[in-house]
Amino acid sequence: MDKHSIIHQIKETKVVAVIRGQDAAEAALLSKAAVEGGIRAIELTYTTPRIEDAFKELQNTDALLGAGSVLDSETARHAILAGANFIVSPYFVESVATLCNRYGIPYMPGCMTIREMAIALEAGCDVLKLFPANHFEPSFIKSVNGPLPNVRIMPTGGINMDNMNDWLNAGAVATGIGSDLNKAYKNGGYEAVVELSRKYMQKIAE
Repeated sequence: MDKHSIIHQIKETKVVAVIRGQDAAEAALLSKAAVEGGIRAIELTYTTPRIEDAFKELQNTDALLGAGSVLDSETARHAILAGANFIVSPYFVESVATLCNRYGIPYMPGCMTIREMAIALEAGCDVLKLFPANHFEPSFIKSVNGPLPNVRIMPTGGINMDNMNDWLNAGAVATGIGSDLNKAYKNGGYEAVVELSRKYMQKIAE
């Protein structure tokens, strides 16, 4: 799958489930529940111990798998070899951008300022993660696209059922959700995550 096909899939699904587990087994279980509920893009974070085991377990699903919380090029390469189709960082890392360009993998670094976005754009990043998005309003996207019309933004952090469509309608290519899924799992287990994921996908269709 080439870089632009991966970005197209993320744009089509509009939701990326950011999965943080206590261990790889929990991360895989949360991911499977999200996929069963209709979410097709999964970001497995490297804050989860032995996350490569979750990648291995999810290889036979139809999910688009990405790696999150990637802080250096060594981790990015590890993730790609484990099966990651895209790489996400909380901030821009030049060496990660270089490596992802080499492998033809989308790199989505966290950016908050116009300067950070311009640097990431020049390094070949096609989609930028606005993080944490709860410090901004959806209208921020239009403001950014004035001087930087080529910037495509995926807000993450503070995205929920109430504001997701506001961001998408404002021009976000997709949204990253996570804490809601973890709370659902803690309160109601696997089926609660499946049901919440279905509600997110139904919300997009409204």
